[in-house]
Amino acid sequence: MIDFLIIGTVLGLSAGFAPGPLLTLVISETLQHDIKAGVKVALAPILTDLPIIILTLLVLSKLSSFHGILGIVTMLGGCFVLYMGYESICAKGLKLDLAGGKSNSLFTGTLTNALSPHPYLFWFSVGAPTMTKAMHQGLTEPAAFIVAFYGFLVGSKVILAIVVGKSKTFLSGIAYIYTMRLLGLVLCALAMVLFYDGLNLLGLL
Repeated sequence: MIDFLIIGTVLGLSAGFAPGPLLTLVISETLQHDIKAGVKVALAPILTDLPIIILTLLVLSKLSSFHGILGIVTMLGGCFVLYMGYESICAKGLKLDLAGGKSNSLFTGTLTNALSPHPYLFWFSVGAPTMTKAMHQGLTEPAAFIVAFYGFLVGSKVILAIVVGKSKTFLSGIAYIYTMRLLGLVLCALAMVLFYDGLNLLGLL
């Protein structure tokens, strides 16, 4: 169970802090309106990701006996995580062009997350294979992964909304940049684990 808690924590933190449409919206809503508006946007993944999770798990459950296909999916997941790691290491801060307007934060955040390709790519290539592996070990393992992943994904965005609401220079500061670089290195290590699992499934190790 500890393994899946660690994986969920690393992936959740990385997705939570990484620049992207949802993080941009969290920060812009916080700066334009208030911290509460940013927190509402941060909650969007909890509302939008369940159908994605169910769909990807159903697809992979049909392929569970095809180790070659699962191996390819796992290798793709390794590539996706390695790319996330590379982007995190190269992060140079986040700058926003803000425009005022009426806040409808929760709806806007939900729509943004639902239309973004990131949740679909993540769950198909990384999340669902990890969940499938966890479910083969019992019920607590997938629960640990889900709780850790969404706890840190949403929690990190909420923390960013609070910090940015109080210090508007944080996202371009050294603390954010070095946090992203550290997470990037950890993601690269996780990608190596996924490559190893993928090669095992393909019968190459």
